Amino acid sequence: MSAAEDVDLIFVNGNVYTANERQPQAEAIAVKKDRIVFVGSNEDARKLASDKTRVVDLRGHTVVPGMTDSHCHIFGIGEREMNLNLEGTNSREDFLAKVKGRIAQTDRGKWIIGRGWIETFWKPPQFPSRTDLDKIAPDNPVFLTRADGHAAIANSAALKIAKIDKNAANPFGGEILKDKTTGEPTGMLLDNAMDLAAKNIPKPTEAEREKAFLLGIEREIGLGWCEIQNAGSHADDIKIIRKCFDEGKVKLRFINAVYGPGEDAQQFLREGSTISAYDHHFTQRTIKVIFDGALGSRGAALLKPYSDALDTSGYLTEKEEDLQPMFEDALRRGIQVETHAIGDRANRVILDLYEQAFKAVMPERRKIREPRWRVEHAQILDPSDLPRFAKLGVIPSMQPSHAISDLFFAPTRLGMERLAGAYAWQSLIKSGCIIAGGSDAPVERGELMIEFYAAVARKSVKGFSGEGWHPEQAVSREQALKMFTLWPAYAAFEENDKGSIEVGKLADFTVLSNDIMRIPELEILKTRSEMTVIGGEILFVH
Repeated sequence: MSAAEDVDLIFVNGNVYTANERQPQAEAIAVKKDRIVFVGSNEDARKLASDKTRVVDLRGHTVVPGMTDSHCHIFGIGEREMNLNLEGTNSREDFLAKVKGRIAQTDRGKWIIGRGWIETFWKPPQFPSRTDLDKIAPDNPVFLTRADGHAAIANSAALKIAKIDKNAANPFGGEILKDKTTGEPTGMLLDNAMDLAAKNIPKPTEAEREKAFLLGIEREIGLGWCEIQNAGSHADDIKIIRKCFDEGKVKLRFINAVYGPGEDAQQFLREGSTISAYDHHFTQRTIKVIFDGALGSRGAALLKPYSDALDTSGYLTEKEEDLQPMFEDALRRGIQVETHAIGDRANRVILDLYEQAFKAVMPERRKIREPRWRVEHAQILDPSDLPRFAKLGVIPSMQPSHAISDLFFAPTRLGMERLAGAYAWQSLIKSGCIIAGGSDAPVERGELMIEFYAAVARKSVKGFSGEGWHPEQAVSREQALKMFTLWPAYAAFEENDKGSIEVGKLADFTVLSNDIMRIPELEILKTRSEMTVIGGEILFVH
């Protein structure tokens, strides 16, 4: 280390977990500008201080590399704060009461939109119906999205505007649920059928979208996330994201994906990637495909029918022939692909399609020889497909909280046998994979300690685990730390700059109230973020 005046900031008295195997723990970190210049003891760090150096006493708090949420939806996180947030509605009555409260504050004829309900905790655990909503909202169209974002309930007023009646046909990759006796729509719309009603909702203004985006960013930094990997944007969103970066309103590191197939993806393929713009704060090199629905709403594409609904095995939401040319083009142009696949059929088919593309465009014809393509969720895998991820160099990007939310209904949906390949984190790691860990907020709450706890405990937040839930698939704390630091950095081609606390890397740190590597599992959930540091700048202090 050169002269003392080179050091801007020193953190001392920390319980530092570096995620760097050559030096796993330390007490102190020194920072110059936005990079780490020293990791080691308090004594050696203090020697680097000059009268211009700011020294921050961490008071024994635990420091980990800046945590990354590898899969979230940033506009949705902000919108959840702005619209009707139905998270935590534990009964149908509670759900309807929250909706009724919003109707009382809303002019007649105006749309009521919200998100976050999930019926699996209700008694009985059945979808709501339009008649439930009609009783409390006869004069307002209502459209409320299930927590997973793959199903919504609409009332009669909303269905009428959308011209959805007993004669309406299912769109490709979606379903209008109908009463088995009368044939009338129940109000439940799955996956691509949601668009039939949603397209009639007045679009938020650009100012409202920007407010949602910035609210989402503020929430992430306060939770201790230093980077997010945003799982899909349309051109309009990208315009807002860029504008906010241009105006210096975003300090969070941001990896963005563009939805495909379609015109947005085609334009992106023509224009090419943006790498490490705004001083390592914004990268866009990925196309995001949604390939099936969700398990809770029975839209996830399975190889065999659902155990609790033998008349369906879910569905794929894109046609294979629409994906193949885009995949080959992406390989030639050095664009990463990430695909939402939840069911075992969706996962098998997407691995087949990736493999075909890799064979069609050999490494010497690719802009990036090892393209690090991803499968988002990879929730239900046939055991025979599990080793294919490592073999193909495909990264499973998984959200631990899904396993502890889904444990209440997945056994019913899938039966015991299929649970062997469900949320199979440890099997994937043992097969030679890394796993990029995320939250899928606003589908889940998006809190990093819930995700860390879910990964290591594989139990509900109350410590419950059901029959056949394969506790052996839980990960060690060292693996969990990598799932949110080093492995997401690799999944974004950033392992030289991010993911561990070592000299030369960007000074991104998450400071926590408890030692999550040692405390009892349930104590992890009581841990909060004390400080968020991005590029040597302290952006949040509790």
